[in-house]
Amino acid sequence: MNNNIPLAERLRPTTLDAYIGQRHLIGKGGVIRRMIESGRINSFILWGPPGVGKTTLAKIIANVTEAPFYTLSAVTSGVKDVREVIDKCKADANSMFTSVRPILFIDEIHRFNKAQQDSLLGAVEQGLVTLIGATTENPSFEVIRPLLSRAQVYTLKPLDIEDLEVLLERALKNDPILKERNVEIKEKNALFRFAGGDARKLLNILDLIEQSTPTNEIMIIDDATVTERLQENPAAYDHNGELHYDIISAFIKSIRGSDPDAAIYWLARMVTGGEDPEFIARRLIILAAEDIGLANPNALLLANTTFDALKKIGWPEGRIILAECTIYLATSPKSNSAYASIGSALEIIAQTGNLPVPLHLRNAPTKLMKDLGYHEGYKYAHDYVGNYVEQQYLPDRLTDSRFWNPCDNPQEAKMWERMQALRDRKK
Repeated sequence: MNNNIPLAERLRPTTLDAYIGQRHLIGKGGVIRRMIESGRINSFILWGPPGVGKTTLAKIIANVTEAPFYTLSAVTSGVKDVREVIDKCKADANSMFTSVRPILFIDEIHRFNKAQQDSLLGAVEQGLVTLIGATTENPSFEVIRPLLSRAQVYTLKPLDIEDLEVLLERALKNDPILKERNVEIKEKNALFRFAGGDARKLLNILDLIEQSTPTNEIMIIDDATVTERLQENPAAYDHNGELHYDIISAFIKSIRGSDPDAAIYWLARMVTGGEDPEFIARRLIILAAEDIGLANPNALLLANTTFDALKKIGWPEGRIILAECTIYLATSPKSNSAYASIGSALEIIAQTGNLPVPLHLRNAPTKLMKDLGYHEGYKYAHDYVGNYVEQQYLPDRLTDSRFWNPCDNPQEAKMWERMQALRDRKK
């Protein structure tokens, strides 16, 4: 057995029954299993994190259907490479020796630019090739719409603990190298934690432990050994990828939902993953205005102070400042009335355009403006009791419009009561 071949490649399954995970797609009644069983494979894109079986599934489909199989990597291939492969697929499609449509597998299809993706459209549209793409990024953002309309997107999930257990057992029983070793499994927590639902990662860890354990010694798998051999942070975090956006979304939604425990957890995930602290602080400022707003105006002050303090203090102590602000915002009363009001006003402006400013609200710095009636009739609020006087401030077409509607909290209730009292007061 060639020891230079990675364990993940040695154990790559070649049949659907040997495939681990993605039961929603390849389990009994799964859509991809039904396609394979019918022998009619439509173009699709597999979207999921690394190590969940995207490439393996494409190869299995080619094996089972006995279709000509071509593969391109979006990292190294250009438009010329795409066209050359499509020409080969056309030749296969027209060949009398095969009745199965060729499969073109493109790994990391999200790295193709628009021109490269455009070059695929004709062949996919005409049915000359079955396109199977693989991507770790959200296809909605990275794949052009015409291609998405021609290829169904299927989401692959990280492997769960049950899947990893099966994979571990299979590796120890079936791999020609590992089954010759004396292996003692004491703990699996670190192994599964570092794997993070990634089959390739788990097998690479086993490979590393096997290679770093002398052949005359017992190959021990426990938390200490895994951690010591890897010497790395187990937290998966892609600063520009889907997980980055998913975690910040969970963080914001947890604060908005007044769950300080969940908010701190997601904050810790970002801290552990090495997220830019100022990015987190900026999002807290936005949230303070959008989701807490007038229910607690101090929230915006604290969030802004958090950003300033973070720049002064730096890292890693800055995480404490972020944690304090996170808990404060999560436990504050919530109101989105300011956010909703500006949204309503923008919507009205989009419908009505640039309505003229009432003449009495306009300044009149010149004689001509005064002669035209600018500023005439304007009532200076401070000249009246309570610094309030009834007066039209909106354009003529919008005099009865309301944009700010207070939310149900004491702070805004007081503000509303004051406004109502002023409006109801006898002139």
